[in-house]
Amino acid sequence: MTDAQETAADTALRTTGGGPPDEDVPADGLPIPLLEPREGIPPVVETDDALREVIASFAAGRGPVAVDAERASGYRYGQRAYLVQLRREGAGTALIDPVGCPDLSGLGEALDGVEWILHAATQDLPCLREIGMVPTSLFDTELAGRLAGFPRVGLGAMVESVLGYALEKGHSAVDWSTRPLPEPWLRYAALDVELLVDLRDALEKELDRQGKLDWALQEFDAIASAPPAPPRKDPWRRTSGMHKVRRRRQMAVVRELWQARDAVAQRRDVSPGKVLSDAAIVEAALAVPANVQALMALPGFGHRMGRRQLEQWQAAVDRAKALPDAQLPQPGQPVAGPPPPRAWADKDPAAAARLAAARTAVSALAEELNLPQENLITPDTVRRVCWEPPADGDVAAALRTYGARPWQVELVTPLLVKALTASA
Repeated sequence: MTDAQETAADTALRTTGGGPPDEDVPADGLPIPLLEPREGIPPVVETDDALREVIASFAAGRGPVAVDAERASGYRYGQRAYLVQLRREGAGTALIDPVGCPDLSGLGEALDGVEWILHAATQDLPCLREIGMVPTSLFDTELAGRLAGFPRVGLGAMVESVLGYALEKGHSAVDWSTRPLPEPWLRYAALDVELLVDLRDALEKELDRQGKLDWALQEFDAIASAPPAPPRKDPWRRTSGMHKVRRRRQMAVVRELWQARDAVAQRRDVSPGKVLSDAAIVEAALAVPANVQALMALPGFGHRMGRRQLEQWQAAVDRAKALPDAQLPQPGQPVAGPPPPRAWADKDPAAAARLAAARTAVSALAEELNLPQENLITPDTVRRVCWEPPADGDVAAALRTYGARPWQVELVTPLLVKALTASA
């Protein structure tokens, strides 16, 4: 543990008293296992009447609210929330079932203006937004840990290194769409928000001590104010193993199979990978089977698959085979922005020199500040500025255009100006 981390841990343990209030950190310095929520496992909220009680309780609570959500990634279609956990002083902990209570906009409105504490906020905000919960301000404990220089920023690692408690993380990848939810899972879910407020307070003090608190607040504001991400264009191109597919007709097979699989997965509400694997899609694309018998011989389409399913996938292959050349997908995607850096030396040696100088400078400053390079400035922003430097020389304005926050602009602009001029 670094000196900064020891300071944060000591401060937190002296001032927050996270976890069971009567326990102290043992003399051997080992983390204390956190096995039960302070008030026990709350009942799952799954009716409108129970939800109204929670809304009233949390509206009357004090201070920030800890928020978490559990999804069923790998089991269900999409990224919807299957459990929402909250904790606030004066209100305790609540576990809400979004299946029974699909509209949590009333809860979101009750918490309007309250700071939300989340861990890895960008992962949970999309599913929370779907059920009507959108924060106006937030504190991201994972991002705070990155900015403070912690080497491990998972929730369990942060709680252990900062607060001295060990969270049981054995249920993070379970199928949260299961009903009823087993008691051990509910205990795990409640403990995920048990110490978030304590962790937030300790990290705020550490960031302030390092002179990085304003940076963090700017980052949090950017996350809270960011619009929903637009739908990804041509998502079928992200099929694992796609790099093996070279011909346009084969690419059309991938597209047709991907779209057919997605429709089935959405209708059945299961993960697309449980319907048909990416590996099977790529095998079919490379082989372009002539009929069901040929398809059956391919990996992923074996004897366990029913005739009706095989005919469904072969029909998708046949649709791709029947497309006129003009409707076949083009190789690759239109590149928005600079080409891959590996091609710069041939395409524009001067730009390659600018990028090398900029990367070296950014890396050195990030190491000096003890934070990840990508948090100091995104690699894509550096590439864009180095590939096409601003005509008027206003690097700061260019950085702002690409979404850099004021603290990043202030720190990085001098580095990029020097890199752009030194290699001119």
